[in-house]
Amino acid sequence: MSTPSTTLDLPFPAPATPRHIPLTKLHTDLAAFHEFGTPTREIVTTFTHAETPRHVPTYVNEFWTAKQRAANSLHEISYRACFKPQLPRFFIERLTQPGDIVYDPFMGRGTTPVEAALLGRVAYGSDINPLSAILTAPRLQPPTADQVAARLTQVDFYHSDPAPDELLTFYHSETLREIAALKKYFLDRRHNQSLDHIDHWICMVALNRLTGHSPGFFSVYTLPPNQAVSVKSQIKINTKRNQTPPRRSVPKLIHKKTRQLLGDCTHATRETLARVAPKSLFLNHLAAHTPEIKSNTVTLIVTSPPFLDVVDYAGDNWLRCWFLGLDPKTVTMPLTKKLDQWQTAMAEAFRELHRILRSGGHIAFEVGEIRGGKIKLEDYVLPAGTQAGLQPELILINDQTFTKTANCWGIDNNYKGTNTNRIVLFKKN
Repeated sequence: MSTPSTTLDLPFPAPATPRHIPLTKLHTDLAAFHEFGTPTREIVTTFTHAETPRHVPTYVNEFWTAKQRAANSLHEISYRACFKPQLPRFFIERLTQPGDIVYDPFMGRGTTPVEAALLGRVAYGSDINPLSAILTAPRLQPPTADQVAARLTQVDFYHSDPAPDELLTFYHSETLREIAALKKYFLDRRHNQSLDHIDHWICMVALNRLTGHSPGFFSVYTLPPNQAVSVKSQIKINTKRNQTPPRRSVPKLIHKKTRQLLGDCTHATRETLARVAPKSLFLNHLAAHTPEIKSNTVTLIVTSPPFLDVVDYAGDNWLRCWFLGLDPKTVTMPLTKKLDQWQTAMAEAFRELHRILRSGGHIAFEVGEIRGGKIKLEDYVLPAGTQAGLQPELILINDQTFTKTANCWGIDNNYKGTNTNRIVLFKKN
């Protein structure tokens, strides 16, 4: 599905001289941070660059999420391994001004660009997964619930092309007919180039409702809605739970989810989004190759790359791709479990990020711990970013209170990384 039209021009006149945001205040604020009742712990992270030891101040505290207000309802789209909106908000509020460009080169479900747009910043994003832009772009131009309801009445839910019989493992026959009819509607509108922002929104919601674990989804009970199990696996789930697919109303569930997503979408929110959405840019590219983005234009990058996972794209997204009329085998996810190859890929991405970042701009690069806490990825990100010409300024570790479940498994903070965000902050001088 196509994304909204975009432009590469700067949304506001560039300043006459490069803007350098003083980080002294940020260091002071982090060291004195006490908003949730816990003092910041200061440590030092050391890495080697050009055979010289480098020392990076590191701040550990609960800086967001656990005791903080909930995020805007527009974020309530499920996606695999996504961070909370409070993470990009923390840096957007401190390191940018309204009208600045905020970018995420590993966009995922679009948490960073959506949060940036809600804060009046111009949202850029890219992801090798084509589903990413489909899930992100519509939320910058949300229709009203009444517009969605009216558009759904224009869909002939009784007229569809045949759907694979194997999908009856997930859906009641009448529900599957409605899903197939909606798929046909989108394919026809795309062929006629008549898709609009209401269609994009409905497609986004339907894509997110295909499978899940509650009556709010089109399917019988299955795994959470960030991937689709195989038909063979679903047969086992149905047998184990002694379940059959219940009748679900596709238009009713889309309208219900729409109302939930728009719960915090006030008039002021819509005005803010309307100011920045026309300047948004969403790409389906590798992070290391984004020629559509002009050099020296981005003020802040907030992102989290894949953590050495080999994603079975076809296995996870086969059902979503069927709905969209895409061939999942055409999507190449160039990920690896080999640490040296991962570091090389990050170094290539950092060189491109250095190009598009303006002087004085920042990169908040969220990484984690892998292999049972034995490897901290910041140890590999720090030299990769430094080699690209970026200055490592600090590391922020958001250390949250563990859940009862995590404690039962004996997981300790800062050991396996389960409840921590570890962000390396770079600056382009």
